[in-house]
Order: sequence, then structure tokens, then C-alpha cells
Amino acid sequence: MNIHAPLAAVPLDENASDFAADVTQALSQHPKKLSPKYFYDAAGSELFEQITRLPEYYPTRTELEILRARGSDIRAIIPKGAALVEFGAGATTKVRLLLNECEFGAYVPVDISGDFLHAQAAELRADFPALNVYPVTADFTAAFALPDAVQAMPKVGFFPGSTLGNFEPHEACAFLRSARAILGPGALMLIGIDLEKDEKLLHAAYNDAAGITGQFNKNVLVRINRELGGDFDLSAFTHRAIYNRERHRIEMHLIARKPQTVHLLGRSFTFRAGESLHTESSYKYSLERFAALARGSGWTPKASWTDSDKQFSVHALVAGE
Repeated sequence: MNIHAPLAAVPLDENASDFAADVTQALSQHPKKLSPKYFYDAAGSELFEQITRLPEYYPTRTELEILRARGSDIRAIIPKGAALVEFGAGATTKVRLLLNECEFGAYVPVDISGDFLHAQAAELRADFPALNVYPVTADFTAAFALPDAVQAMPKVGFFPGSTLGNFEPHEACAFLRSARAILGPGALMLIGIDLEKDEKLLHAAYNDAAGITGQFNKNVLVRINRELGGDFDLSAFTHRAIYNRERHRIEMHLIARKPQTVHLLGRSFTFRAGESLHTESSYKYSLERFAALARGSGWTPKASWTDSDKQFSVHALVAGE
């Protein structure tokens, strides 16, 4: 078979066509850069769950430590009967801590993956039979409507896991402004933020000894091959995660080991030896820098908590008018 011949067009549904458009744009850029949201197909989500259990990966266990240790403090500022709106709902471990601790009137998980969302909602209904659960299938980074049933309730947003760090600073501001508009004036937001720390800890967390993060990073190429008919050779790319001191962020890259041409959707994309496909940034904040970001996005910092080693933080913000 002539591997340089254009590939036949792959029939795409609406979601896949968005993926196709973003991938072709990413591979046409210089430097090449792809959104990290495409990591999370079924295999990617499973690999990420493995990452959260790795000894080097501190964010999940430290955030859980904070939520457990500060549960009574969080309960004290949550209005009784409030609707808890989780942006980008995933595994329910963290939200269950809040549901057990606080008296919420409803839970609104929001995510673009409808099947997964409804399966998680069914499990929560079984475990919290008195709780009204209203899943919303939507892109949580854009405007969406809350269910009519929660409109009159006080609102509490929940955005755990340091996901905000994957956004460029201007994108983080845009998300916070959008969340403020969705939740309404006076709403509360609980948000997880990863903190600046020793670079050795950061390097180890994103370059784990077991190589799971590398598999997670390369899985986006597996997804492109499967869903878009690509012919990426996984062995021709290597995972690299570095800390960019100037921009206070970890960067994940896939580095081409040799010159090569990749084909998908009838198009060809070249890589030079050593060229990077930038797949993720993870910004790290000081408490002060995040508070300034929140204020600039229309939120007033109300409280913040850290783990015992000050590696991670959870913030409570109040939406301005």
C-alpha cells in the first residue's frame, strides 16, 4: 500500500466534525498545538484515573485532603437547599464529599459526554434518594441554561481538579465570567487551583516512573487514528513534560523522533525531527495571583484552604453583580 496516498474521507458525525476541524487546525499551525479536551475519550479517561492514583501525582489526593479536612468550614458558607452546579462533572468522589457534608436541594452535573453523565446521575440518585439530580449535557466552557427546577434556588458552582489551570489566563477569565453569568449574582463558587511549588515535584508528577502520563498523552494520537482515519506512528513520538518558569506552567508535548508525514482526512501534515505537538498546559498559581484573576473576572474571594504541605488550594468565591 502507498502510505503517501491521500486517505479516503471518513464519515463524521457532528461531534467528530468538531474534533476533525480542531485537529486539522492544530496540525496546520506553527507551532502545532491541540486542545487538551480531546484527551478524554473512554481510554483517556481511564488512563487519567490511573494517573490520579500514582504516587507522584499529588493534585487529586491533596484536593481530597482539603475537602475532607475543611468540610465543616465549607458547610458553614453553603446556603441550605442550594443547587450545586458542577462544571465538567467526572468521577463523583469529590462531589460526594460535599453532598455528604452539606444540605443541598439539588445537584446539576454539567458535561459534554451525555451517556457518562446520565450513568453517574443514576448512581447518585440511588445513593442520595432525597437529592434531586438534574444532569445537563453541554459544553461547560460556553453559556448554557440551568434547569427550570433550580432557578429559584441559591447557586453553588463546583469546579474541582485544577482544570482551570488548563486554560490560558484569558480563557480562565472568560470561563469565570461565563460561570458568574450562569450562576447569577451572589452565587458561590468552589474551585480547585494547583499551587506553585518545587519544580522537581512538578516534573515527577507529569513524568511518572510508570509511564502512564506518557500513555495518556499519546492516546490522543490513538484517538485521531481511530476517529479521523489518521496514520500516526506512536513509536515515532515521545512524551515530554517541562516546566515553563516564565509562564508558571507545566507544558506537555509530543515530540517527533524523526522527520515524518502524517495523513488524515485526505490531508498531509509534516513534522520535522524534534518538532512538538503541544497537547496541554497546566498553569500553577500563587494564592495572590489566583485571587487577582478571580477579582478581575467579577468574583470576590471569600475563603481559601490548602493542604498541609501547601501544594494545592480550594477557593470559595462570591459572584459580583
